[in-house]
Amino acid sequence: MKPTQLGIVACGALAREIETIVKINGLSHLKVRYLPAKLHNTPLDIPAAVAGELEKLAPECEQLLVAYGDCGTAGKLDQVLEQFGATRLKGAHCYAFFAGLERFDALHESEPGTFYLTDYLARQFDTLVFKPLGLERHPELLESYFGNYTRLLYLAQSDDRRLEDKARDAAKRLGLRFERLDTGFGLLETAIVKQTGKHKAAA
Repeated sequence: MKPTQLGIVACGALAREIETIVKINGLSHLKVRYLPAKLHNTPLDIPAAVAGELEKLAPECEQLLVAYGDCGTAGKLDQVLEQFGATRLKGAHCYAFFAGLERFDALHESEPGTFYLTDYLARQFDTLVFKPLGLERHPELLESYFGNYTRLLYLAQSDDRRLEDKARDAAKRLGLRFERLDTGFGLLETAIVKQTGKHKAAA
């Protein structure tokens, strides 16, 4: 019998959130393996990387959860899930599963020119957005990259004033209107708690 109920392969960008979910819900009987967040720069590499970790977890775990959306893999990640009998978070990306699928669709439809930040992206804005795009050295590129955007929407997983200040500063630097939406952990927490529910109740 497999001793661990749930094995999770997760994007490193979700590490803080997952560790917090595990702690506040008192979850046990799970193993989590994190993949580098930089894989989002080459999304077609995500399926193979996930498959490698699922192969390690499968012999030890009763259930397998992949803490990714489709994340630009064009359905190839779902093909990997089928091979291992695993499930993943619903939605195309973390914005959708944090906000909730229907709410995200409504947000996007109401203002397509929206640039989204999560807690992770607010924390890493300079490293992942501003500097890689060359905006620090070439501010004249700002219009080319963000000329069609109208607002920055901060999807907040936590009530951290420092992160909100970072998100507000990001909006100012990009010349976008700032808005905040408190999402909590959304479908990420729902999926993890649901699949560990039996062991949590027995603890």
